Amino acid sequence: MNIFAKAAQLEQDNVPFALANIIETRGSAPRHSGQMIVKADGTIIGTVGGGMIERYVIEQALEALSERKPRVVKGRMTRNGPDAMDMDCGGAMTVFIDVYGLRPSLILIGAGHVNRAVAQAAHVLGFYISVADAYADSLAEEHFPIGTKRLLGDTMEGAIEQLDINKDSYIVIATNHQDQDAISKVVDCETRYTGLMASRRKVQTLFTHLRQSGVDETRIKNIHSPIGFNIGAETPEEIAISIMAEILKVKHESVGGQMKDDTRLNRNKLVLLRGAGDISTGVAVRLFNAGYKVVMTDIAKPTMIRCSVSFGQCLYGEPVQVEGITACKANNKNEVFDIIDRNQIPVVVDEDCSSSDTLKPTFLVDAILAKHNVGTQKDMAPITIALGPGFTAGRDCDAVIETNRGHHLGRVIYQGSTQPNTGVPGNIAGYTHQRVLRAPCTGVMHNHVKLGDLVEEGDVIAHIGDSPVVAPLTGMMRGLLNNGLTVREGFKIGDIDPRGPEADYTTVSDKARAIAGSVLEAMLHLEQSRMS
Repeated sequence: MNIFAKAAQLEQDNVPFALANIIETRGSAPRHSGQMIVKADGTIIGTVGGGMIERYVIEQALEALSERKPRVVKGRMTRNGPDAMDMDCGGAMTVFIDVYGLRPSLILIGAGHVNRAVAQAAHVLGFYISVADAYADSLAEEHFPIGTKRLLGDTMEGAIEQLDINKDSYIVIATNHQDQDAISKVVDCETRYTGLMASRRKVQTLFTHLRQSGVDETRIKNIHSPIGFNIGAETPEEIAISIMAEILKVKHESVGGQMKDDTRLNRNKLVLLRGAGDISTGVAVRLFNAGYKVVMTDIAKPTMIRCSVSFGQCLYGEPVQVEGITACKANNKNEVFDIIDRNQIPVVVDEDCSSSDTLKPTFLVDAILAKHNVGTQKDMAPITIALGPGFTAGRDCDAVIETNRGHHLGRVIYQGSTQPNTGVPGNIAGYTHQRVLRAPCTGVMHNHVKLGDLVEEGDVIAHIGDSPVVAPLTGMMRGLLNNGLTVREGFKIGDIDPRGPEADYTTVSDKARAIAGSVLEAMLHLEQSRMS
């Protein structure tokens, strides 16, 4: 069998390999033509000349396989200089490396009418298809596209054991009466996608069985069932389209949905949040989970103390995750929409909220909580909402939300203002002012503890310049400004939760959740009023 026939066989079997082909030589090269197959395990078939140049080509081929991208490799058979191979021949060689056998693997468990239709749809989409069943007649060659790998077992479990299931596999389970055996067999396998065709009632029964069998809840949640998109599919062919649409969504890491609802075209679900501190983050979490597309703005170095539950923390470098939702810094409009497409929240450095002109959101929420209006105007968006003192609904915004703890926390006001700023921090376990840390002077902050640490009264929490900041009480550090920030005298730099180990610094606070629910209520009410 020549090298091209071997390559064709590997490609048909979807075995990953790279094919290196000499495309140019100069001078005294080891070979002037030749091809070499490099498998993922480093074994080779053929040669491009041996020696150091061939070793280099193998290394590059393995990298190309890892990246799933072709490349051109150059080498000079000299001891020194660019592309030198530590050889004495004096010639030069250019090799083109392409990669093959990397089709996504679709595994069909059950060879009935639906999976036959799925196989036909997946074939034209470039999937490598394997199908397993315990009935020989169901696996007849004429039911499946050319190249489908058909596996027969004495039982369904026996058939599944013959499958090559790995972290890159896509699995569709569609059997008549063996779905429990099938899902029990594969539920603990690492895959890109595991889908189970079953009715809602059957899903509940199967999932209950898995739980009773000791299957981890995370594994159960990863099962796509009922399977596919809800497009009213009834025939096997229609169901196959529904299933493959869901698989492609996972494969391409897309948010799904109708194209006409793309946020670039339709801003009806776009919300611009001013501020990215802990209260604003609580609002963002609620709105994101309710299906809105959220963009947040803040200053370049936000001075939030609840850093662990503030999306604004991403402006200091790495993406931030709060309650399973990721926020990333966006530097321009295109990055904003790219991050939204990844089903994440973009955060923009934009102190003056000029983003409202370029993004044109339907909703704008001022969640800075500066206790006064720093520039939000009613005409900045079709629906404008503000949090806390400093705003008058009907003049500065369409609605204002009460943020003062107590009976009226979260009240939506459509005409008028909230209660004035009391200057008194919320009462936690009987402590108000005592739990708040303030800068004793102007200077640079140097932290000695981190969020979540338990501290004792009298511990040194930080220094502002040379001045120590001492814990006024015993408890958990629930809030602390970022290290290295310059602060002015009297500025709030942290807070201690007197509940100690019972406190939670990793999730959205009760106050933020209450305010977030009121923002959602106001948005829905104002949108309904606007449309009526």
